[in-house]
Amino acid sequence: MKTRLYTLIAVYLLIVGKTIAQHSYKMQPAVLQTRWAKEVTALHNHDAYPRPQLMRTNWINLNGLWDYAIVHKGEQPKENFGGRILVPYPIESALSGVQKSLLPDQELWYKRKVLKPKSKTGDRVLLHFGAVDWQATVFVNGKEVVKHEGGYTAFTVDITSELKAGSNELKVKVFDPTDAGIQPHGKQTLNPANIYYTPSSGIWQTVWMEVVQKNYIESLTITPDIDKKLVSVIVHSHVNGTVKLKTDNCIIAGKANTVINVPVKDMKLWSPENPHLYDLTVILGKDQVKSYFGMRKIGVAKDIKGISRICLNNKPYYNLGTLDQGFWPDGLYSAPTDAALKFDVEAIKAMGFNTIRKHIKVEPARWYYYADKLGILVWQDMVNPDQQLRPGAKVEFEKESKEIVNQLHNYPSITTWVLFNEEWGAYDQARMTNWLKISDPTRLVNGHSGGILYVNNQKAKGADTSYVNADITDIHSYPNPMISLNQNNKAMVCGEFGGIGVSVTGHEWNDITGWGYVQVLPKDLESRYDHMIKKLYQLKEQGLSGSIYTQPFDVEGEENGLITYDREIAKVPLTRLKEINSQLIRTAPYHLSTTIGNTNNIQTDVQYQTLLDKFNQNPNQDSTFLRGLTIMALHKKDQENLTKIGNAYIDKLKYPDIDQNAVFISQITRTSKDKGFQLFSKSDNPQRQNFAVNILMSEILSKLDNETNLAILDTVAQKVTEKYGKIGERASAHAIAGFAWNKQNWPLFVKYKNIIYKKFDADVNGLNINNDSWTIFLKSVDKFELESALNWQKIVLGREQYKDGGSIDTYANILYKLGRKEEAIEWENKAIATSEDPELKKTLEKMKAGQPTW
Repeated sequence: MKTRLYTLIAVYLLIVGKTIAQHSYKMQPAVLQTRWAKEVTALHNHDAYPRPQLMRTNWINLNGLWDYAIVHKGEQPKENFGGRILVPYPIESALSGVQKSLLPDQELWYKRKVLKPKSKTGDRVLLHFGAVDWQATVFVNGKEVVKHEGGYTAFTVDITSELKAGSNELKVKVFDPTDAGIQPHGKQTLNPANIYYTPSSGIWQTVWMEVVQKNYIESLTITPDIDKKLVSVIVHSHVNGTVKLKTDNCIIAGKANTVINVPVKDMKLWSPENPHLYDLTVILGKDQVKSYFGMRKIGVAKDIKGISRICLNNKPYYNLGTLDQGFWPDGLYSAPTDAALKFDVEAIKAMGFNTIRKHIKVEPARWYYYADKLGILVWQDMVNPDQQLRPGAKVEFEKESKEIVNQLHNYPSITTWVLFNEEWGAYDQARMTNWLKISDPTRLVNGHSGGILYVNNQKAKGADTSYVNADITDIHSYPNPMISLNQNNKAMVCGEFGGIGVSVTGHEWNDITGWGYVQVLPKDLESRYDHMIKKLYQLKEQGLSGSIYTQPFDVEGEENGLITYDREIAKVPLTRLKEINSQLIRTAPYHLSTTIGNTNNIQTDVQYQTLLDKFNQNPNQDSTFLRGLTIMALHKKDQENLTKIGNAYIDKLKYPDIDQNAVFISQITRTSKDKGFQLFSKSDNPQRQNFAVNILMSEILSKLDNETNLAILDTVAQKVTEKYGKIGERASAHAIAGFAWNKQNWPLFVKYKNIIYKKFDADVNGLNINNDSWTIFLKSVDKFELESALNWQKIVLGREQYKDGGSIDTYANILYKLGRKEEAIEWENKAIATSEDPELKKTLEKMKAGQPTW
């Protein structure tokens, strides 16, 4: 009876917990949102079994709401953690429900309760992580069970011995310094701009548990051989037991951990035109997994003209590809849902491409499954090493690259490994290329994509030695494609070209600073793209084997995608793209099940007056219209209308203070009459406050420029302070101090600098203070002014990050000018001890001799 009661209570708590969880999750505001984001809930996000090539039926999805905490590195989080995060979305993403940055001196902690799964005696419970960026330490009931480094690879730990009956506590500690660390981090950066993007820290792929037999299948190595009409399979296990392989009405027996050759009769070859997959069942004792494989071969061989070309299944096969970065506006590294993950492969195939270059990122296993199933070749980049090659970076890159190659071995869609990209951290080219070739001789190795780079036909960098030991020579050329070097027995490809930027109003991450190698209007993209495909046709005749267009989707500030970042608008209709691509290759018809829009209604600057008239007749327009018209007014330098339209746009914003909206508002805010100024002047965010201060300062200085009655300045400061409060006081103090410096009025300068450094800690900057103090040292003989400068320097010397030889030297010189010679000499010796500047020793000798140092 008690057992039944406990079961009922557990079920009740589970139901209540699910209800609470659903209501406690809320996606954070995002500048752009994909259609799939609205389907994401705390209970349903990535629900599909995450590993299609090693599937079991008995698994427990641990995606959902976890507790989280961000703490200083080395500290422990508080017991209640203090927040909730939706797994598996990076903490910086809107879909995580958090949208906070993880800094290099911080750690991110996760915590959740898990029930011990129902199991039989001898069964094992495995805990799996699809990917955690970057360093993950896992604890079960307080005991560390595994530590894994590598932000792109899966890892598994047996937690059977640490589990107790009922509820158990699972914790994960994450350290991710992004581009401040030695680890491969792809295009993630702490300061996103241009071709570098927002970080994706923490758990960003599915977490799950599964119960397995005592003797279980750990992994599979599947290698097709179409020439011998067989597939080789290695069943990896901790025991060398008998295994059975079932495929296509064929059953083969063998031993675990040895090669088992399975004949494939009436072989159906895998290709993008016919992506046939064979089902595979593997049995070891009572353990059984489902898998699949495809029969294909990739290589380089000479055509009838003696040109080395990429061949698929022993026939020349042009690789017409696009550069896919795998970022999402709402999920960053994580697609919102499994359907979204599939969409990207579908969309690229619908455009008429047969190849995807997966650019310095590794996707979840299900992405490669869709590439296998739908039929598209994949060039898989290694995730580039730390570009500064700090100590330890090479070792970490080689370790993680080895894991990537092993993890992705079985996918027939992957035909090419790309080792380095555009000299980003490249080293030991010959050795590393050879290592990759030996690691997987069944695929092509592109040792250096873009080792030679051209921009507008000008060679930017690179050397012929980039391609030693590789199967391919590969140059990058923006915007128009070029053919790469012709080297013996190597195929020639153009690994990147294009980069044509097109802004689509209402579908931009940042509509003022959007970036592309070339910026054109939407109507021009189609003709430019058609011209480039015609050029590729000519290069193909000369021996080009493949080309990669940049890129299928916009990514943050990069607006050179064929489809917008939110996957809503095709800048050229997909059917038209497929038609253009068909000039180069023939692909089977493929139609998207999801409808996306086109660019017929794009606003342009040419329409400015017409759209302005529409606004003046009815200011209550939607936010997309208003944002586009605001940008036009900015381009036209029409300040009066910019203020009017910009204010109307800000009124429409539901979340004006989120970072992406705030950046835009700051770029259209010019005066204190603008609502952006009002928004920022009341913000608690220091950066927003600084922006408001700068605007007000500019306005005050414009009024003071020709002022000759200095007595009026205090009145100006008083009135501005009364009107704007602390923001006004700070702005007027800076403005008048700047005015006084220009007029060489040092008493006035010191008066207002004293106000700034006494009242506004946000303005305490070591370099600025040192410059102010040094100016007074050189220009003034007044005791009060010099003592004020000395006090400013004390602020600098009291903060370790500002203390250096130059700051100490300034302090010593002011002491000396005040007549405090012994103290000055003592401090000048300290300056010499912390700096190699030879001028400091000369200053010291002058002080000892009683000579002026100014």
